[in-house]
Amino acid sequence: MCSNVVMRWDRQRTDREEPALVGLAGLVRSVRPPDFAGVVFHEVLAKTVLNRVPESSSMPFRWTVNPYRGCTHGCAYCFARNSHTYLDFDSGRDFDTQIIVKINAAEALATRLRSPRWGREHVAMGTNTDPYQRAEGRYRLMPKIIAALADSGTPFSILTKGTLLARDLPLLRAASEQVDVGLAVSIALVDRDLQRSLEPGTPSPQARLELVRRISESGLRCGVFVAPVLPGLTDSVERLDSLLADIAEAGATGVTVLALHLRPGTREWFAQWLHREHPGLVDGYRALYGSGSYADRRYRRRLAARAEPLLRKHGLLPKQGRDVSTGVPGAEDDAAWPAGALPAGLAGSRQRVDQEQLTLL
Repeated sequence: MCSNVVMRWDRQRTDREEPALVGLAGLVRSVRPPDFAGVVFHEVLAKTVLNRVPESSSMPFRWTVNPYRGCTHGCAYCFARNSHTYLDFDSGRDFDTQIIVKINAAEALATRLRSPRWGREHVAMGTNTDPYQRAEGRYRLMPKIIAALADSGTPFSILTKGTLLARDLPLLRAASEQVDVGLAVSIALVDRDLQRSLEPGTPSPQARLELVRRISESGLRCGVFVAPVLPGLTDSVERLDSLLADIAEAGATGVTVLALHLRPGTREWFAQWLHREHPGLVDGYRALYGSGSYADRRYRRRLAARAEPLLRKHGLLPKQGRDVSTGVPGAEDDAAWPAGALPAGLAGSRQRVDQEQLTLL
């Protein structure tokens, strides 16, 4: 999708009588599937889906693929929300319900990968919106994307909260015999009531733990992001200990713990959720975050000190060296990606999680 395209609502209608985005390159139609209440899928033919990461980024990859924009997970804290404003959608409800689907993603990717200039560099997926959100069950874009990457000799990684990845485990196992593959699952908490309120469209934490188990049992490595850790809600020793115990038992090969990050767009939407669900915590969050995106440095240090013995207890610290603050980006050190989350060819060097958590592309 061209980055310089200006997207505006207009009176134009699709064949399904839905409002269309004038200027949205390759728009085919906008549909409201009956099994996705309140959600509109804007199907587009994209010119390219292989996006280059800015040179200034500290991320351990230079290319990404995002077959969807917007996400039905509905996470109140999602750092990618502001990217929807580039389409003249809002970063709140629209991000959860107005989903751009690049229906030719696999074909566009395969064409690019066939270029003699393609260097077969690591391609990351899940860096903006989840490739295994519920829409993937309808559109089934990922199997052909995985095949295109593997057949071209391109190593890749996937970060997801979506248990639909289990459908593609045979494909991922076969791909791992051709190229290096990294897999990671995001699990922020185990409290089911809090999960329903905070991330209502996601599979349950228990289902995601089972996904980690299935990945491990398939012979693939799987890292876990405990992200985000929410001050006053999920950062107690008891809650972290319980979650890390479950993650270790499921067979994760590594864990990275990330404190909540509130960039513009996300900050306002999360603040509404906090006011509504936990008004007693509002003043504390104001004190911790002020007008910035990061929690107070002292808080991050406390979280690192709290996480270290628990990671050690459950055998989840990095094997090489004492890398405690890798659990909390924005403190003295940045976080390292959890073991298993990156292709094996990159695992030998310390790979940072960007200060902005995961770069928006």
